[in-house]
Amino acid sequence: MSMDKGLLSIIDANFNRCKEGMRVVEDLFRFLYRDDLVRRDIRKLRHALDDISKSKIIKNAIMTRNSRYDLGRATDNLEMSRANVADIFFSNLQRAKESLRVLEECFKIVDVTKVDLLKKARYDTYTFEKKVLSRWAAVFNPRQRSAVKKRKRPGQNG
Repeated sequence: MSMDKGLLSIIDANFNRCKEGMRVVEDLFRFLYRDDLVRRDIRKLRHALDDISKSKIIKNAIMTRNSRYDLGRATDNLEMSRANVADIFFSNLQRAKESLRVLEECFKIVDVTKVDLLKKARYDTYTFEKKVLSRWAAVFNPRQRSAVKKRKRPGQNG
C-alpha cells in the first residue's frame, strides 16, 4: 500500500515529539527530583512505543523527513515561555499526550493493529500525569511550592 508522504511526515513528527516529551519528563525525575519510581513509570511509557518504532511505517516515515524545510522548525514565543520546571513538566507531558492522539488517528488509516497500543499509551499517560500531580503536589501546585523546601522529596534518600 502506498502511503501519502504528508501523512508519513505527520507520523514521523508526532512519534519524535511524543518520545522527546516523555524523555524530558523522565530526565526531570532522574536528575532534578531524583524520584526513581516516577522515572521508571515514564520510562516504561516511553518504551511501550518501541513496538511501533520498529515498524515499517516508522522507517518509511523517517525517509520522508525533511527537517531543513520543516515549516514548524523555527522557535516561536510559545516554546520560549517557561517560567519554572513545572512549566517544563506540563509542556512536555502535554506534547506527549497530543502526539499520541495524532498518532492514534493516523494509525487508523495506516495500521489499525497499532491503534489499541497507542490509545492505551495515551490513557496510561493521563494516569501517569494524575499520579505525578498527587505525589508531587507541593512542586506542581504554586500555592504549596514553599512547602517543598520544608519536607523531603519523594524518593529522596537520607
